[in-house]
Amino acid sequence: MGPNPLWLLEDLARDLDLRPGMRVLDLGSGKGATSVFLAREYGVHIVAADWWVGADEAAAVFAEAGVSDRVDAVRAEAHVLPFEEESFDAIVSVDAFEYFGTADSYLPYLVRFLRPGGQLGMATPAMTREIRELGAIPAHIKKVVGWEAVAWHTAQWWRFHWEITELVTVTSARLQQDGWRDWLLWTRAGAEAQPARQASHQPVIDMLTADNGELLTFALVTARKN
Repeated sequence: MGPNPLWLLEDLARDLDLRPGMRVLDLGSGKGATSVFLAREYGVHIVAADWWVGADEAAAVFAEAGVSDRVDAVRAEAHVLPFEEESFDAIVSVDAFEYFGTADSYLPYLVRFLRPGGQLGMATPAMTREIRELGAIPAHIKKVVGWEAVAWHTAQWWRFHWEITELVTVTSARLQQDGWRDWLLWTRAGAEAQPARQASHQPVIDMLTADNGELLTFALVTARKN
């Protein structure tokens, strides 16, 4: 449901230590592509949690992909997670964390569900410079995203935001080099595959083309619970 989720996850996973048998929460799992990838590639047991996609719809995807025995679909809102504390070895979130993770209180809430030493990893749209530093949302971004761009932060912003809690140790915080190119390639491919939705894809294509990698990319951040 977000841009190039599997490319992002493949890159993010390089900074994680995922092993067969781990219990992993895929937070904001959308239609399930990331959960299928994790189950197939790493042999982990996934709980796929999303608010916008119902559990039955997601479960049908997992059945078709042949991973129903390794993926459980749950409909859950990110602030009201129906899980026991310290019940996951890792939490992964791709193309979703920007919607709920910027609040000062969210990381302390989320890490309650990680076991000691558990891993947290997320990939999210990002800026190479903070909007606060720029003084305004650049016009080519504001035209498409509006005020929501204030949630697109630099990797260093995320590092500080997490580490200041002293609840986790950040193991990696980086901006994806030329991430905007993947984003543009993905969006163009979507427009070609779904001509009827060209009108929804074109503004994003125009935004990324105008930006040309100056400000837009993705942040990939990982940490371990202290």
